[in-house]
Amino acid sequence: MLALTILGNNSAIPAWDRNPTAHILQSFEECYLIDCGEGTQIQMSKYKIRRSKINHIFISHLHGDHYFGLIGLLTSMSLLSRMQDLHLHAPAALEQIINLQLNVADVKLSYQLYFHPITENGIIVNDNKITVESFKVKHRIECWGFLFREKKNPRKINSVRVKLYEIPTSYYEQLQKGEDYVTKKGTIIPNKEVTIEGVKPKSYAYCADTIYDESLVEKIKSVDLLYHEATYLAALHQRAAERFHSTTVQAAAIAKKGNVKKLLIGHFSSKYEILDEFLTEASKVFENTELALQGVSYRI
Repeated sequence: MLALTILGNNSAIPAWDRNPTAHILQSFEECYLIDCGEGTQIQMSKYKIRRSKINHIFISHLHGDHYFGLIGLLTSMSLLSRMQDLHLHAPAALEQIINLQLNVADVKLSYQLYFHPITENGIIVNDNKITVESFKVKHRIECWGFLFREKKNPRKINSVRVKLYEIPTSYYEQLQKGEDYVTKKGTIIPNKEVTIEGVKPKSYAYCADTIYDESLVEKIKSVDLLYHEATYLAALHQRAAERFHSTTVQAAAIAKKGNVKKLLIGHFSSKYEILDEFLTEASKVFENTELALQGVSYRI
């Protein structure tokens, strides 16, 4: 199970009680922080996100509304005597910025911070439960999207059927991997006779800041939840293009072409106080659309 909590949903300037971008993707084991705009720590406290469960942070690009909250979070973790390693995945230039900030303040972190520069499309995290893949998006500066996929859950043992076929417990692990069982007499017991299909793995794609770009379709195809920025309403499509952002209908078009299950739109321009029209416009193109609202958790 995955769940996404929105900590910030505004674009460059905090406004209308909306903070700059920050998302928390939660699994049973840990939390993944995606971008870290100004005020992220306050939002984490407000919505009861445990810092100790964050072992990976992903920064899409180096516009301030996506990382100006990072150095404060890193130092707070140290002040709270964090011991476990922390992995930071971001454009290469961020390492120098973080090191400069720590050095001029003479800060020695209480934990090991590992910096992983993102330089190309591909898998950047591969652990027992999840993979994270980076993919380039088209913005004014180097910018990355992230695709999170749960690993395929093993098949579940049908306790009644395995006892019926007298299959030893030592073979259960192979059954969970999908293997058939061969008896001492050479009889093949098909895997589906003694196991049950596991829960289908979930997926989440985060497109960060991007101009309308149909090449994204293949990267986010059929995901369970897609987050795509929608900085402007459709009438300002020219401004969106000039600033390398997207509109409501453009985000919805990517979702529709990608056959995703649900679309979240966010990164709203501070020129808009009321967001109702964002949902109205996007839903006309892709019905299963929701606004990325602060403090709301979306189960994937």
